Amino acid sequence: MATERNAVDPVADNVVRQFARAAMLAALMGASVVVSIPIPLSPAPITLQVLFVFLAGLVLGPVWGPISVLLYLVTGGAGAPVFAGMNGGMGVLIGQTAGYLWSYPVVAALIGLIVHRGTALRDLRRVRLPILVGALLVGTVVIYAMGTAYMAWLLEMAAWEAITAGALPFIPGELLKVAAAVAIVRSGQITPVRS
Repeated sequence: MATERNAVDPVADNVVRQFARAAMLAALMGASVVVSIPIPLSPAPITLQVLFVFLAGLVLGPVWGPISVLLYLVTGGAGAPVFAGMNGGMGVLIGQTAGYLWSYPVVAALIGLIVHRGTALRDLRRVRLPILVGALLVGTVVIYAMGTAYMAWLLEMAAWEAITAGALPFIPGELLKVAAAVAIVRSGQITPVRS
């Protein structure tokens, strides 16, 4: 009886680095929910999750950014307490705030595409500031559009009620997260891994 032995090609270094960064951002996103500030009349609390969604799109780009966020969602769906309020499980992924969570991979991909103009990663210090800020603002609009639309549908709320409860109270904090994300990537401390 003969045993067949095939050689296995090693994984490219840049793939390993990108996966490590994706896993690190997913872990940071999960850790960020330790601080969760409830808002009266809103099912969604204030957390730093969106900051890490922004960083995933900016630093990892339109391919690895969504992979990072999906790692986070899978981890939480499997039961790890990585969602707001230290919750986990599939119930959160279909609950009141699920629209926000499911918007995250979409937004990471969208930000990555806008900023990097494709799948090849660019030096973020050379990307014009209006493009960075514009991409993050577009991402914010998508998060709140998906989040409030789902919440309105699930809770049978009028659109204005969902926007009032699920978007308006968060705008000042989101603007601070946009500024923080831009400051982080402009500092040069975190740079994309190029192929």
